[in-house]
Amino acid sequence: MAVSKKTTEKAVKKTEKKSGEGKKGGRKQGDKSRSSKAGLTFPVGRLHRHLKEGQFAKRVGIGAPVYLAAVLEYLTAEILELAGNASRDNKRVRIIPRHIMLAIRNDEELNKLLSDVTISAGGVLPNIHQQLLPAAKEGEEEGTGGKAPKGGASQTY
Repeated sequence: MAVSKKTTEKAVKKTEKKSGEGKKGGRKQGDKSRSSKAGLTFPVGRLHRHLKEGQFAKRVGIGAPVYLAAVLEYLTAEILELAGNASRDNKRVRIIPRHIMLAIRNDEELNKLLSDVTISAGGVLPNIHQQLLPAAKEGEEEGTGGKAPKGGASQTY
């Protein structure tokens, strides 16, 4: 059962494939994606496919997915920038849902856009109503040291 050296070399050559050979649906050398042509990170081709499969309209124009990808990329970048600032304010390195919620609710336009959105584990905005805060007494402002006025009444009306 000795196998000759020539037959093993032929078997090795058959199994070796050149680069790009045998791949299905790969990108040719020099082809540029629509995302890179538009200078975007979001996938234009995938958005185009979802627009067609979603049956939002009978026909989908060639510029629609590019525009949609640009808008989604801009909104994502805006939210992530504000959430990064919120995480830095809280002395954190990672962005958590709380930071995203704070970023959206503190920005007027994003709050209006996402007013009906609930962010899981986002919490609420820190807000204490003015009437619940202790009122500054008149005696403290004058410099009496916060002592009750003479006469026995502890509250002023």
